[in-house]
Amino acid sequence: MSNLAVKVNQRAQEQTIRQTQPQTQPKAMPIKRRLPITLGEKVLLVLFVLGLAAASIHLIANSVASYQASMEIQKLEAQVDAQGKTNADLQIQVKELSNYERIWERAKELGLTLDKNNVKVVKE
Repeated sequence: MSNLAVKVNQRAQEQTIRQTQPQTQPKAMPIKRRLPITLGEKVLLVLFVLGLAAASIHLIANSVASYQASMEIQKLEAQVDAQGKTNADLQIQVKELSNYERIWERAKELGLTLDKNNVKVVKE
């Protein structure tokens, strides 16, 4: 038993020595932290960004095309209005020039006479 008592005393002494000595913790190696984004997620993110950019470019191109088309429509409408005014002016001129009195005066100037036997009445 004496041997057992010695062992118990040694353990008690070791415990008191451990308690009195400052405990040195082993130096922990710095933990290398990896990004929480995996390679597959990066690929998906790049594809999403490229798709978003392509959709934006497509949207802008369509907007520019519709703007140009509306500009051409406005130009054509302006040309149609101008041609309509020209046509209306020409119609007025036709009415003025086809006046019966004017035609009769012009016929007299050219030496034509009215023969009532050759006149045919045309009704509109």
